[in-house]
Amino acid sequence: MTARQTIQNWVAEADRSEGRRAAKPATADPSLTAPERDELVRLRRENRQLKGERDILSRATAWFAKETGVLP
Repeated sequence: MTARQTIQNWVAEADRSEGRRAAKPATADPSLTAPERDELVRLRRENRQLKGERDILSRATAWFAKETGVLP
């Protein structure tokens, strides 16, 4: 595998994990139907987004608490 191909693979994987590119069909569990795989991909993407939003809100809450003197 060339360096160019390796970098393209990394970019593609990052795009899939960030939801910018469709996920590869699941090969680990052939019992899933195409709609089930699509739903799993959608739910994982949504879960990742919600975790990020929760993290942002948690940090914002801590910052506001510190700025307003609620926390020592």
